[in-house]
Amino acid sequence: MNYKEFHRQSIEQPDAFWGEQSKLVHWNKPFSSVLDYSKPPFSKWFVGGETNLCYNAIDRHLATRGDQPALIFVSTETNTEKVYSFRELHAEVQRMAAVLQRLGVGKGDRVLIYMPMIPEAIFAMLATVRIGAIHSVVFGGFAANSLATRIDDAQPKVMVTSDAGMRGGKAVPYKHLVDESIRLSATPPSKVVIVNRGLDKDMPIVAGRDLDYATLRQQEMDTKVDCVWVESSHPSYILYTSGTTGKPKGVQRDTGGYAVALAATMKYIYCGNAGETYFSTSDIGWVVGHSYIVYGPLISGMATVCYEGLPIRPDPGIWWKIVQDYKVTVMFSAPTAIRVLKKQDPAFIKKYDISSLRHVFLAGEPLDETTHRWIEGELGLPVYDHYWQTETGWAILASQPGVEMSPTKPGSPAFAAFGYDVKLLQEDGTEITEPNEKGVVVVVPPLPPGCLTTVWGQDDRYVQTYYTSFPNKQVYSTFDWGIRDKDGYYFILGRTDDVINVAGHRLGTREIEEAIGSHPAVAECAVVGVADQLKGQMPMAFAVLKDSSIAETAEQRAKLEKEIMGRVDAALGAIGRPSRVHIISQLPKTRSGKVLRRSIQAIAEGRDPGDLTTLDDQAGIEQIKSAMAK
Repeated sequence: MNYKEFHRQSIEQPDAFWGEQSKLVHWNKPFSSVLDYSKPPFSKWFVGGETNLCYNAIDRHLATRGDQPALIFVSTETNTEKVYSFRELHAEVQRMAAVLQRLGVGKGDRVLIYMPMIPEAIFAMLATVRIGAIHSVVFGGFAANSLATRIDDAQPKVMVTSDAGMRGGKAVPYKHLVDESIRLSATPPSKVVIVNRGLDKDMPIVAGRDLDYATLRQQEMDTKVDCVWVESSHPSYILYTSGTTGKPKGVQRDTGGYAVALAATMKYIYCGNAGETYFSTSDIGWVVGHSYIVYGPLISGMATVCYEGLPIRPDPGIWWKIVQDYKVTVMFSAPTAIRVLKKQDPAFIKKYDISSLRHVFLAGEPLDETTHRWIEGELGLPVYDHYWQTETGWAILASQPGVEMSPTKPGSPAFAAFGYDVKLLQEDGTEITEPNEKGVVVVVPPLPPGCLTTVWGQDDRYVQTYYTSFPNKQVYSTFDWGIRDKDGYYFILGRTDDVINVAGHRLGTREIEEAIGSHPAVAECAVVGVADQLKGQMPMAFAVLKDSSIAETAEQRAKLEKEIMGRVDAALGAIGRPSRVHIISQLPKTRSGKVLRRSIQAIAEGRDPGDLTTLDDQAGIEQIKSAMAK
């Protein structure tokens, strides 16, 4: 079957198509129907079927490949390498599961995981779904305030954390952020389990609440914990993503649909086979880490690499050394990381035997043509750009070499993935059928298995956010502009809303603006995403002061800029820090008071600011131009 036939069947005969894919995973109880779409836009896949993510990731492989590698931990920060077989991973996950059960965690309870890239983080994820609970992993770079909002939304019974992570040879303490987040939280967890790596000698301990994982694990060395079978639509996890409003959205994922979707992607997109090794350079705090460090590779019987470290330390050959040492066949990274490597001597790639590698996939932000051609040329391999979102859990647009080999087009994530009925719409909802016309990328529901089923605890917000962008049309909006060329290849052009993409990390400009606005000297501000050669985009801020006299000299402005950036660091962590905070006396606004962010962004990127007829006062635009000229 070729790609077009395969995709058409997935759209026109979803029951037959996904019924066939469901055979890729284990069901404890068969489902009664493939899809229930009786309450649009909410969909339930594999209704009545019972399964378990952890069972599919570990237990079902024990008989055939129990002694083969399952989890490969490499830390260039602590100079540690350790390989866990499926059998050893099974034992460790049961120990973690026993600890969680001992602390009162059961089916439907939430476990918040705030961890560096260490094996225990993955044990905690698998252990949580093993016992029917729901995990919420928060990226270790988030500050206490961001962590607190996620605690209050998910209301976890237990938090699992570590004393510290490591980055660039330096310890990054976690525990003080955990303590502060719990202090700020209205619904804190009753227990905090700490994996103590001995990196933070001054780590404070709260008696009765904070528990040492090594001690608890020792008590459960031989405990057996059976999988709790859950109905297919039972939530597996909550993963928070920034929105255009201040409060992050808890993307809720199901169990059965997610397992089937990931198994299908491993077969048709990534072409990974049982017994091989998969290396995703992401972090478990992001959706790629959930889908393609933890669940996808393990479900398909592959070994997966958990890497703690930078792509250029101890030298820019470290990733290719891992490929050589562990015979990696499929690799998944981000354009930002490849742009970092592009600045290094390509001899570091040639130094290692990477002949095991078949495919490299990149996602997280748009992949520019120059970088695509460079990495494909250096590796001598197909490098596939593909496009997806936290919400979808797997690719919306992708080459599918497991179905049909098709040439790559630099700058394009190729075609709609199976299950996605992708359209381009004008802003009035008119469908675009001609090639090379710009429109908003949308998906006609029902969304395929594995996509978000709702926003945690907020069904109305799910509908309002994703399905109300177009008059008289209920379609899922990606909030991205795109075009489709005459050959059917899609190209993504950027966001339609106020979310920016910093090295694959989605940040709401509203969140950054709120952090800047918390500084007592700031009257109002605007944050825009500005194109950055390395990271794709970087936030840039423009602030109006209550009293401009406090920033008259260059020294005063520099001091104030540093203080404002400190506020962002405290609220969101360093990933939200603007590249610059420009002090101006007036923001450009329309006569109705709306800040012209697109015009600000255009000027910051050296482009034409476009139609300014709605401007209330030209002075605001001149202020932006002047700030950028300096």
